[in-house]
Amino acid sequence: MTADTLQAALAEYFAPWVQALGLRVEAFDADSVTLRLPQNDQLSRVGGMLCGQAMMAAADTAMVLALINQFGEFRPCTTVQMNTSFLKPLSGQDALVQARVVRAGKSLAFGEIDIRGASDCKSACRATTTYALL
Repeated sequence: MTADTLQAALAEYFAPWVQALGLRVEAFDADSVTLRLPQNDQLSRVGGMLCGQAMMAAADTAMVLALINQFGEFRPCTTVQMNTSFLKPLSGQDALVQARVVRAGKSLAFGEIDIRGASDCKSACRATTTYALL
């Protein structure tokens, strides 16, 4: 797997509105992928805070890329459950979205996502996910 392969998957497998988030592959290892979500006024609410909807979309997208990385290829999947906790506002900086595969079986996969400020490295959002592998 390469960062270019993972980046290309964003254009190949995701809807145009997800692509409009401007996500970039920042790093990856054996069981995780980290994306950069650029600070963008269109994704911010009053006070310049990154909106929760953008964080959840970025988290879900990062986990699908982590699964591609885990399997070495795209496998059709669908989100079954996503539990999200917003820990603090994220303003005036890019977000780093790290998705880690906890377990990937034959029909289900489980993951954890941490979204933190790219400048201050403080966690702003944590999510857990379950995916059905189709």
